[in-house]
Amino acid sequence: MNPDPEAWGVGPGYWDVAGNWRPVPPETLETVLDAMGAQGPAPAGDPAFVTVGERGPWPGLPDGTLALEAGGSVQLGLDGGPELLPVGYHRLDCPDGRRLTVAVCPERCPAPPPGRTWGWSAQLYATRSRSSWGIGDFADLRNLVGWAGANGAGFVLLNPLHAPAPGAVPEPSPYFPSSRCFLNPLYISVEEVPAAQDEPAVAALGDKARCLNAERLIDRTAVWACKSEALEVLFERFEQDGRRAAGSDEFEVYLAQRGDLLDRYTSFCAISEVHGLPWSDWPQELRRPGNAAVSEFAGSEAGSKRKRFHAWLQWLSERQLAQASDVNGAGIMCDLAVGADGGGADAWIWQDTFALGMRVGAPPDEYSVEGQDWGLPPWDPWKLRAAGYEPYIEMLRAVLRPARGMRVDHVMGLFRMFWVPVGAQPSRGAFVRSIWEDMVGILKLEAHRAGAYIVGEDLGTVEDHVREVLGRGGVLSYKIYWFEPQPPEAWPYQAMGAVTTHDLPTVAGAWTGSDIEAQRSFGLPFNEEGCAAMRRRLQDWAGLGEASTLADVVAATYASLASAPCALLAAALDDVLMVEERPNMPGTIDQWPNWCLALPAPLEEIEASPVAEAVMRRFNA
Repeated sequence: MNPDPEAWGVGPGYWDVAGNWRPVPPETLETVLDAMGAQGPAPAGDPAFVTVGERGPWPGLPDGTLALEAGGSVQLGLDGGPELLPVGYHRLDCPDGRRLTVAVCPERCPAPPPGRTWGWSAQLYATRSRSSWGIGDFADLRNLVGWAGANGAGFVLLNPLHAPAPGAVPEPSPYFPSSRCFLNPLYISVEEVPAAQDEPAVAALGDKARCLNAERLIDRTAVWACKSEALEVLFERFEQDGRRAAGSDEFEVYLAQRGDLLDRYTSFCAISEVHGLPWSDWPQELRRPGNAAVSEFAGSEAGSKRKRFHAWLQWLSERQLAQASDVNGAGIMCDLAVGADGGGADAWIWQDTFALGMRVGAPPDEYSVEGQDWGLPPWDPWKLRAAGYEPYIEMLRAVLRPARGMRVDHVMGLFRMFWVPVGAQPSRGAFVRSIWEDMVGILKLEAHRAGAYIVGEDLGTVEDHVREVLGRGGVLSYKIYWFEPQPPEAWPYQAMGAVTTHDLPTVAGAWTGSDIEAQRSFGLPFNEEGCAAMRRRLQDWAGLGEASTLADVVAATYASLASAPCALLAAALDDVLMVEERPNMPGTIDQWPNWCLALPAPLEEIEASPVAEAVMRRFNA
């Protein structure tokens, strides 16, 4: 029998932002089902992984012995069974021989601190100090968090720190990672690596790299050329010093703790140095991480050395990020990107869980009238569950590890994703439903373990029940000044309030009109009335007149935001420096310097900014 699209989670159509029903083309439905490998009218078989709440009863669970993750066991299905199960991943042995993984999830994510907490939002790459090697790094982050905490802030919200594809030309977009389970070594502060001060070559490379700070555009290729050369020198010394090297024991512990996933990731990095990318172009015998040829390569002298180097980079990155994650009472809020590159590490490691012939995106709306294709393959919901959600769980743990909070980009993706066939127009895509009970449950479970609050970026086309489910689960909504119909004082408590995001106009760009002029000059489709409404909003809500200076506009806008009763408030560093350019202009490729614009002043000057002082004073009032 032919697959039933709805049984496989593929919607025959959707309601757009204007309330119109948009049917999905039949050829799209067929392509999506083919990409899922859909066989039969509906997915067959009982799942081997289930999620339940911590409070009973649990009518969906079969009878059996539940072996608890922390030891011990309980019986399910018997009279007098438990009313409460411990949160965690447990094993259920059923009388019929089946064995299930049962994820017992808390009712809610951890809450942010009581009252109201405010913080800064920043693109780490753009936040340079005078000592930076051409790009913001983890040492700069530590100083930023320390300054923020000393002045009353509770967090710094960052762009995703995920690992890009290895190579001489780093991917600029933090939202197009090779792996969401590892960090970007471009952020390593080389001069804080053990023994760096004793190497003349490192000092010379540092002088060369600091010259890059004179340019507003970040040249990641030049930055990595300097950093990678210095890191290769320091790694050789680290290996030669052996047990005498600073941190050597800690590194060996790290290797053991990260285990098989780190081993697979470093294999990917080492093989890509020989065979390039994407991995689908590698020799056939290397295209699967479990193949004997991969083990043979990893066990060779050259392969083993390069794997160890890439593991060392991750160890340095994690250690430096940890040192920046809690300073003067402030922590970091990490951003979780919506997907990973189909030619990258995660897609190689867990390739059977991805629909590699599809791309995720967004349907047309008032700001992207042709829809969006983000170039990233989606997870197949059924194959992800069959894998015990391993890639999802590992990703959450990696991002949450150093974080006080986490922002989930496009949180609606926990419920459904908009799939676009490769090469098709985004307007011809279809929504595919996730098994959202599992996705949300696991998010709550991992947030509980990390003790981190969660913010869901719920902007765009959102089904009504999504915000209801997330709200019950303690996930904070995301309120943006440009989009809300009511002024900030009317916003809810369970939310993070902000003026803008990396994809939207800055305050200066909206006030001066430079943002809309840039869109017009590139020939981008845009909503002129929506852009004009942003400026009117600044006038009405912030009480601004036509003659207001930019400094007054920014200060008044954030004074208006400070009236919001939201649990979290975020102020953008771009705004207090009155930057007119947004970090990313959707719909552009090379017309706009996406993800490459540094802030126009170093961190030392930001800390002395009178506009920043005005914003902090209002938030602390």
